[in-house]
Amino acid sequence: AGKFYLHAPTEASQATLASVSPVFAVMKFDKEGNTTYFEKKKTELYQELGLQARDLRFQHVMSIATRNNRIIMRMEFLKAVITPEFLLILDYRNLSLEHWLLNELASQLAGEGQLVTYSLPFEFRAIEAILQYWISKLQERLNTLQPQILETLEALVDPKLLSVDRSKLHILLQNGKSLSELETDVKVFKETILEILDEEEVIEELCLSKWTDPQVFEESTSGIDHAEEMELLLENYYRQAEDLLNEARELRVLIDDSESIIFINLDSHRNVMMRLNLQLTMGTFSVSLFGLIGVAFGMNLESSLEEDPRIFWLVTGIMFLGSGLIWRRLLSFLGRHLDPPLPPHVPAGLKKSQPAAGRVEIKTNHKGETFGLSRSTLTNQ
Repeated sequence: AGKFYLHAPTEASQATLASVSPVFAVMKFDKEGNTTYFEKKKTELYQELGLQARDLRFQHVMSIATRNNRIIMRMEFLKAVITPEFLLILDYRNLSLEHWLLNELASQLAGEGQLVTYSLPFEFRAIEAILQYWISKLQERLNTLQPQILETLEALVDPKLLSVDRSKLHILLQNGKSLSELETDVKVFKETILEILDEEEVIEELCLSKWTDPQVFEESTSGIDHAEEMELLLENYYRQAEDLLNEARELRVLIDDSESIIFINLDSHRNVMMRLNLQLTMGTFSVSLFGLIGVAFGMNLESSLEEDPRIFWLVTGIMFLGSGLIWRRLLSFLGRHLDPPLPPHVPAGLKKSQPAAGRVEIKTNHKGETFGLSRSTLTNQ
């Protein structure tokens, strides 16, 4: 009875854990491209594959690992397990992913696609197909963002516009955020491949058929070891990711430069408005200064001047003439202090000596290049 009470809770807990184990929707591809669908619990799946539970703990991260002659690939929502005989895609119910699986992957694995590793073992084809799909998704995202960003920047940098359209700025902000996310995804993809390229043991472990059928891996038709071919395959997609990241960086630099141009245009319009405001202020000051004469004559004081009919026109003329002269003087003072200075005058003697200096500089550079060439030659020897 004591043993029964000890083992009963354990059996109940195991039954409870088995019942709550997640169920994977699995799509299986064999070497001929035949496809089968089934659902299986996580506990049953990792036991059949000879893996551990943590190996099938797929998060939205990116990694490529090997365990027990199995390749486990995590590409965010793409989760795959590769064996020497078949490829398993877990949780394939994704709109874009399901379209690729049904229309392209089966034919690629069967040799009807554009894979360059068709003559190599099955795991090469599976890895290349997944990497090709992922790099194409990244390229597609960049191709979608690039025309939108260029169109928005062209509308914002137009010099004919005196004001900036806020709706365009909002679109540019959203596209810039999407571009940052794309850059992050490409960097993670690059780092994932680079980690494998830095480890020779991991590259050899990716060659699954080497451990199941060593005769296949004696030498390829090109005379290159299959481990080297796996390295070349990974380097190919590493270079594609690098080119993709460079395009995204150029687009980022273009956005930053366009923002600088927008700020310069806004500062220019702001300076024009400030200058106009200053000119009007100076004109108002000039009129007010000579308007004191009219104020003096407008006082209720008697003098002999108000009896002369010519005094009105004389005082009015003096007021307008004096205000105009003062305003003109202030404008010239403003122009001298706000306009950019002229470049300094270069004497004729210095102008004639410039080509000679240029020739000396060219000779110096040529000597430096010659020295660098001889130094590299000695190093190689």
